[in-house]
Amino acid sequence: MRFVMYNDFQPGLLVKDTVLDISPIVRDLPRYTPHVLLQGIITNFDRLRPRLEELQRSGKGVPVASVRLRSPLPRPGKMMCCIGNYKEGTQREPRPIDMFLKSPEAVVGAGDTVRLPAYSATIFHHEAELGVVIGRQAKDLRQAEAMDAVFGYTCFIDVSARGVGRTTQGAGSFIGKSYDTFAPIGPALVTKDEIPDPYSLGVRFWVNGELRQDYSTADMEHRIPEVLEFASSVSTLFPGDLIACGTNHQGLGALQDGDEAAIEIERVGRMSVKVADPLKRTWTRGVDLETARRLRTGEGGPMGRGPTGTGDAPRNP
Repeated sequence: MRFVMYNDFQPGLLVKDTVLDISPIVRDLPRYTPHVLLQGIITNFDRLRPRLEELQRSGKGVPVASVRLRSPLPRPGKMMCCIGNYKEGTQREPRPIDMFLKSPEAVVGAGDTVRLPAYSATIFHHEAELGVVIGRQAKDLRQAEAMDAVFGYTCFIDVSARGVGRTTQGAGSFIGKSYDTFAPIGPALVTKDEIPDPYSLGVRFWVNGELRQDYSTADMEHRIPEVLEFASSVSTLFPGDLIACGTNHQGLGALQDGDEAAIEIERVGRMSVKVADPLKRTWTRGVDLETARRLRTGEGGPMGRGPTGTGDAPRNP
């Protein structure tokens, strides 16, 4: 199933190009906030499933083009994001798992606008990622049981302001990752039974129709059970929490004013967002080859030197 939130955070199912209202089915669940409602749907899914499947078969809904899709995770309790976690096309040994927290206030949905802050970042990067949504409370998971704690998957864009915060690379800075609108999620929350193999998914990202990122989740360094084992050893996981699996950096580039960006993950979905910058800063278009090279070779060092690798400051009109 593909759960969505739409219009004023009304819960629904996405079936092909149609949105089906599930409000009558979930009317007995608490609705203090959209996220509380989502948690109720997740934790009561087995009970609700027969009626949801019946609604799916009916096909009674409205065209998705006639509604405003929201983030299917309106405000996750927490977002724990892997740093790197891809081999970048190399055969190197996996690096140690590392993660950072991203603010729930950063969440937006399909069709929304990523707003670049006035802070003097060296560059604003896009990172296309598979998001794993937690289905039950879990602490100190073992890898053998970790997938039982997964409810489903979604598309996640980790917008990153490089050179912000105390980390030299800007790779895991809470501040550089957590500006409002820096976490587009959507278009739907897809239950895990729809994705039998999460390690064979194509991940693509376009900016103004130009393909930037194009990689497979098969290149993941630490697979989902290992990531969940690590994350749950640090913090108790709750239904509706998001674990971002990291990205392959071969294809990163700048986001800037006027851009339209789109993410697509095979079997999960596709969504687009707009980009606005009140300062109208510009960077060289295309792939940030210097950052790609550094991540591929494992050199480390400062990230976000710009697509030309010159380290020049962004140009203002």
